[in-house]
Amino acid sequence: MNKIKVVQVLPELNIGGVERGTRDFSNALIEKGHESIVISNGGLFEKDIIDHGAKHFNLPIHKKSLFSLFLAKKLSHIYEQEKPDIVHVRSRMPAWINYFAFKKLSKKPILVSTFHGLYSTPIYSQVMSKVDHIIAISKTVKNYIIDTYKIPKNLVTIIPRGCDIKNFNMERPQQEWMDQWFKEYPNTKSKIILTLPARISQWKGLDDFVELISRLDGKAFHGLIVGPTSKSKQKYLKSLKQKSQLLRTDTKLTFTGSRSDIKNIYNISDIVFNLSTKPEPFGRTTIEAISCGSKFIGWDHGGTKEILDELYPDGLVKLGDINQLKERVIKISDTNYPYPKENTFTSEKMINKTLDLYNQLLSK
Repeated sequence: MNKIKVVQVLPELNIGGVERGTRDFSNALIEKGHESIVISNGGLFEKDIIDHGAKHFNLPIHKKSLFSLFLAKKLSHIYEQEKPDIVHVRSRMPAWINYFAFKKLSKKPILVSTFHGLYSTPIYSQVMSKVDHIIAISKTVKNYIIDTYKIPKNLVTIIPRGCDIKNFNMERPQQEWMDQWFKEYPNTKSKIILTLPARISQWKGLDDFVELISRLDGKAFHGLIVGPTSKSKQKYLKSLKQKSQLLRTDTKLTFTGSRSDIKNIYNISDIVFNLSTKPEPFGRTTIEAISCGSKFIGWDHGGTKEILDELYPDGLVKLGDINQLKERVIKISDTNYPYPKENTFTSEKMINKTLDLYNQLLSK
């Protein structure tokens, strides 16, 4: 394999799936003997990327403003200086800046974009389709791209996201962590733990989860909602807690807020859920939880359905059917009930498929 120089362009390098994926891919490029450059406004992962041997150029390309387009000149200078083989854009505002930067170049690198979501504003988002090749993170996303932007099928490649199985595995938490957990959340002790990992947002299916917990025996089951609440969602969180009290689930349901130990929570969970009412573009929590040895239940649509079709079809429930959801929980939570297949959606596979695509594009 020839040495490739790759530039990844994204808004920032703080917490998030796209950001973690960029860091992991940059590190993998270096480990495999390639050159990696990341252009962003910086953030938590910046040091890690540089320490692994990549370059980072700090540009405020995260601001959704027309003034940001003036950064195109600086961006084109970086490209002229570095002469990359591939430029990979991962977000819309940076993609617009990149679009105008490319216009200034006499010799253009190959331009690739990844659609990480089902972008809801087609005019603003169409810049992601003005590239040499598009990566879709699922069939759901590929179909959306083709339908929305009328892109030929051969210009879109599905490369599912993956999780790092070194970080997400079946290794049980240490006793010290377990002791601290049960001290903090005594209601979860000796219970079948049902976990919904999601930021507090209306479309993440939290209302359905509260409804589900209200229908289950509190002596046997305990529900966890694990995820952060932004300032704009505080009112919704309050209404959820009120609903929980009204349905008398407040002793059998815990809102943990944001946790940095989600891997351990997956390990102790009997069933993890994705109940998003809108189809997920992929469903990262699905593969993380399955990698950690948990059973999984999700509505039968979007990326979650695609993953469960492959790894755990028994975990699929008809969208919005709370009665079927309850029945499935009781059935699957039996310790003798089969577990999912081993997770096949790994970071290593995602990285290798991306490199294969780069090589195909360069050979053309």
